[in-house]
Amino acid sequence: MVSRIIVFLLLPICIHAQNFYRGADLSYVNEMEDCGVVYKQNGSPVDPYTLFANEGCQLVRLRLWHHPGWYQSLNSGKLYSDFEDVKKSIQRAKSAGMQVLLDFHLSDSWADPNKQLVPAAWAGVVNNTNLLKDSLYNYVYQTLMKLDAGGLLPEMVQVGNETNRGILLSEADNAKWTMEWPRNAILFNAGLKAVRDAALHSQKPIFSIIHLADPGEAGWLAETFTKNGITDYDAIGLSYYWAWHKPKTIQDCAQVVKTLKQKYQKEVIILETGYIWTLAGNDAANNIINEVSPQYNPPSHDNQYRWLKDLSAAVENAGGMGVLYWEPAWVSSNCSTPWGKGSHQENATFFDFNNNAAKDGGFRWLREGKTQATSEVSGASLITYDSINHSIQYHGSSPAELNLYTLEGKLLANTRLQPSGFYNLSLNVKGLVVVNIKPDKDRSQSITLYLH
Repeated sequence: MVSRIIVFLLLPICIHAQNFYRGADLSYVNEMEDCGVVYKQNGSPVDPYTLFANEGCQLVRLRLWHHPGWYQSLNSGKLYSDFEDVKKSIQRAKSAGMQVLLDFHLSDSWADPNKQLVPAAWAGVVNNTNLLKDSLYNYVYQTLMKLDAGGLLPEMVQVGNETNRGILLSEADNAKWTMEWPRNAILFNAGLKAVRDAALHSQKPIFSIIHLADPGEAGWLAETFTKNGITDYDAIGLSYYWAWHKPKTIQDCAQVVKTLKQKYQKEVIILETGYIWTLAGNDAANNIINEVSPQYNPPSHDNQYRWLKDLSAAVENAGGMGVLYWEPAWVSSNCSTPWGKGSHQENATFFDFNNNAAKDGGFRWLREGKTQATSEVSGASLITYDSINHSIQYHGSSPAELNLYTLEGKLLANTRLQPSGFYNLSLNVKGLVVVNIKPDKDRSQSITLYLH
């Protein structure tokens, strides 16, 4: 039991703080497939979750709405991004070997810097902060525990989506600018405590995130969070799109990442970005992104790739923990949104207008991040991963003990290695794993690997 507890406490540091994630929000995939979309690679049908995993996606972000009843008047009337749909998506992501970040929007529909409406089910207590706090806590905690009971607990959770103006607002407050920080602090802390309690009771680590839109706004917002006692979280997440956050450049964004990490001693991750590969459309729905940076012009798959490559390099050099792309699979379909028929993002996906995976663009960016390995200590690495021979190479000068763990801390393998020895990994080992080496005459080191 003691060793289990030690692994549980160390895992968030080893995995989350040191691996640089390249990921994607795939919330629309189930809906697109139900609308008749067939995703393809090289012209042949392919499961999109398998495709993204094989191309190097490490982390899948999924939004959760409280009760999106408005879907009942659209298309077939089936609900998406509710609990049942999210369960299906998590299962698909985990089966493909990817980690999951669950995005609690804390609303029945889109939550963003301009809209943070309380779920209709809680409207009766929206002005009673203590009762609303209890509703929020119970919702987050019970959701996570139900997922855990099915073996679907997400590795990461964000409490709120682009919460620049707070969360859980009444219609009256949402119609005007309001920042009730004593109320916000009570609510955010309740949601974050629910995440901590779910991690404690499930005995599995859950990485907690707050989410702010616009690097230009993040500094004062993070300071206000801290001054009001919202500190029990692991990372600050940012949204950064050129179209909405210009003239902030990639380097400006990276400087914000560096400053936030140093000032608040939190991890920093880009939760959302996007970049178009064409100004054309493939349906009647207006596209939401129609601008490109002068440095990445004209729109093309290659410039989409360059944007993501340069952003990732800058964020990683600044100490950030990852970059996630928003809805790279929201292609055109015959279904409608509340605003039009088709997709509002097909010109910024990783697919062409025939739903065939583009070889360049975003998938090229994912492929370049396929194997991520970092060490717990500075200096020469004692272990490296040989992707050709699927083995761990040990470079130490003394015998050592090697341990291989899953994300949940389960021991997969234990062996002794001689100096300059190697360990062949089983082909059945998939997804993110932690390799720890304990030399007899040197400090322990670990690497995090994405295996597929």
